[in-house]
Amino acid sequence: MALVRWSPWQGLFDVQRDMDVLLRRMTGGLDWPGLGNGRTWVPAVDVFHREGDLVVRAELPGVDPEKDVDITVQDNVLTIKGERRHEERAESNGISRFETAYGSFERRILLPEGVKESDIQASFENGILEVVVPGVAELTAPKKIPVQIGSARRKAITTRGRKS
Repeated sequence: MALVRWSPWQGLFDVQRDMDVLLRRMTGGLDWPGLGNGRTWVPAVDVFHREGDLVVRAELPGVDPEKDVDITVQDNVLTIKGERRHEERAESNGISRFETAYGSFERRILLPEGVKESDIQASFENGILEVVVPGVAELTAPKKIPVQIGSARRKAITTRGRKS
């Protein structure tokens, strides 16, 4: 008897796969974004701190940053919008299969209060977009909350809604 690793999510994955097959049959095999068939493209985004700055790094292979990427900041939200355009390929003498997804995308990252929008810089190299928000580490230093042991200043409310 073999041991098999159980996943609580496997049932949901099976339902999604079955729905994808059903939708593909209903649409004649067309891969339309938004139909739940896995062809919608959303670029991977990493957000991390580096030397006191907040760095947002997005994988955008096949995207022309000058024509197809728009970066904006409004109300402390950094928005990266763009589109990876479909390339026409002429193939002959054989069967071809293309699994690259194309289309529009939009990613939003909430920035901390106090960010100077004029200091934000963006660069693009080898299919990687990097947006640097300087000085964020100083703005977002965590505040430690001490835990009081024993009698607290405010009494907790019991499950019946009365103070204990």
